[in-house]
Amino acid sequence: MSSKVSPLAPTDVPAMPMIAGVRLATAAAGIRYKGRTDVLLVEMEQGTTVAGVFTTSKCASAPVEWCRDKLKGGSARALVVNSGNANAFTGKSGKQATTLTAQLAAKAIGCKPAEVFLASTGVIGEPLDATKFDGVLDALALDAGPDGWMDAAQAIMTTDTFPKVATATVKLGKAKVTINGMAKGAGMIAPDMATMLSFIFTDAPLSASCLQALLKAGVTDTFNAVTIDGDTSTSDTLLAFATGAAAENGAPKISRASDPRLKAFVKAFNAVLADLSEQVARDGEGARKLVEIIVEGAKTKLSARKIALSIANSPLVKTAIAGEDANWGRVVMAVGKAGEPADRDKLSISFNGIRVAKAGARDPSYNEKEVSAQMKKPQIQIKVALGLGKGRDRVLTCDLTKEYVAINGDYRS
Repeated sequence: MSSKVSPLAPTDVPAMPMIAGVRLATAAAGIRYKGRTDVLLVEMEQGTTVAGVFTTSKCASAPVEWCRDKLKGGSARALVVNSGNANAFTGKSGKQATTLTAQLAAKAIGCKPAEVFLASTGVIGEPLDATKFDGVLDALALDAGPDGWMDAAQAIMTTDTFPKVATATVKLGKAKVTINGMAKGAGMIAPDMATMLSFIFTDAPLSASCLQALLKAGVTDTFNAVTIDGDTSTSDTLLAFATGAAAENGAPKISRASDPRLKAFVKAFNAVLADLSEQVARDGEGARKLVEIIVEGAKTKLSARKIALSIANSPLVKTAIAGEDANWGRVVMAVGKAGEPADRDKLSISFNGIRVAKAGARDPSYNEKEVSAQMKKPQIQIKVALGLGKGRDRVLTCDLTKEYVAINGDYRS
């Protein structure tokens, strides 16, 4: 964790309400550093359903493999998250660590190991000593309470500079339901499913299949539309849990994601995902600029996404933004290398609403001083119009600074 908070950190942090059926506690287990809070236990009441999306990396971590397997059961009673060690590329010892952790958690709260979900973040390739959880998880089960959402978000941080939380309240039927979420991530961010680590909780009575469908759809234009450095993590995990406790207040039990009664809930659910994913972009390692890439006029939405990511992941574009240089030539380069349909002579580019290139050349009204003033702002929008069709997409990223190199050069030191 950094001692210096990102200048892009949200100024308004929401008060996180309680969610019926969810209890949280954190502790310092000494996973990597002594005296640092590094383990989170979330206990959920019986009947809680679970959904998840995970990294597509071919070198997925042991906790990712554990969760993929246990997701088939559709029910959850506990979540254990540790920071400081990713338990990735750890061979048989990694699998043994996940098994032991689940067994210890199950014993602590009185459930089956298959109802325990796991996530780990930190250094790759270092064995995780799960015996450090022995006793700690018992104490956490006794200490767990309905508050402590900010402590939970802090416990899962690594190079993050601020805890990331979001919440929403919405009507489901005649009952009020709550959605709380937390996330961690600042580097190794180019999700191909969800995000580094993120956890969503609600008291809405949703079936596991319904929750899974909502989650899979919700990540497309939120977490999957964020990139910091173009590197997809081995540990990317997004889990959602629904305790169903709101049914006691009259919330209808929902089994299908297409149920029309879910319309307001889906909007709120996706808003929480969008809020958290933007916070990840705001906390990019060393970031000083939040960058929104909009590509329109593409052949298809997928084509627009690929071009937007080509721009967002370009070190040349990102360093130009860090230097407050509206170098639209680098944007042209990134469009051209994306491998998607593009016509140089139809292309136009804007920075923060000021068009700098039009019809394949510099805009006749281009004013260097005017554009340079815009580049000094903390939020930069780059809009690319291809003029080929109706495809449109949006991606969030950040600039690439010297601090990013310093953070990652010293990561294991």
